[in-house]
Amino acid sequence: MPYRTVLLFGPPGSGKGTQGKILGAMPAFFHCACGDVFRSLDPKSEMGIEFAKYAKTGSLVPDELTVKLWRTSIEQKAESGKYKPADQYLFLDGIPRTVEQAKLMSDDLDVRAVINLYCNDVEQIVARLSKRAALENRVDDTDIEVIRHRIDVYDEQTEPLLNFYTLGKIYRVNATRPPEIVTGDIVKVIDAIRRDW
Repeated sequence: MPYRTVLLFGPPGSGKGTQGKILGAMPAFFHCACGDVFRSLDPKSEMGIEFAKYAKTGSLVPDELTVKLWRTSIEQKAESGKYKPADQYLFLDGIPRTVEQAKLMSDDLDVRAVINLYCNDVEQIVARLSKRAALENRVDDTDIEVIRHRIDVYDEQTEPLLNFYTLGKIYRVNATRPPEIVTGDIVKVIDAIRRDW
């Protein structure tokens, strides 16, 4: 049975993780950040070494490997009772990141809405990520050129995903404003469409 899902889209630094954590604290939702799944890997394991190689350059981990790891992680969370698919909606951020990943996950997900956190100010994104690097020791946020490459990768490989999903399911939210205002707008979207769920 596919997971009832809300996707959080947006470029690096748009606040997907921040918003996912806030929304995931609500009883009806479970937040899963694919980046957290990768960063929780043992850095000495084969998979951990493989992930570090891509993170250092700002490139995406290959599609099949990404989906396989995500699927294993979400199944473990369901089996442990941390995630209750029958009672909770799944908030996903950081996956799918390519059209191919979306195709690979089409049997796993029943996508009810796509929240597109848009941010047209590249310099603001760079500043946010640089600040996050210092606070969270994020290796993928420490190099300005890597950050800019990640933004380019998003534009080239992830943004086209918005054409993969039905237009009526996509909701644009301006991510350049303070987090609490962005959260409020997302909650309004969810409340407005929840009656159809």
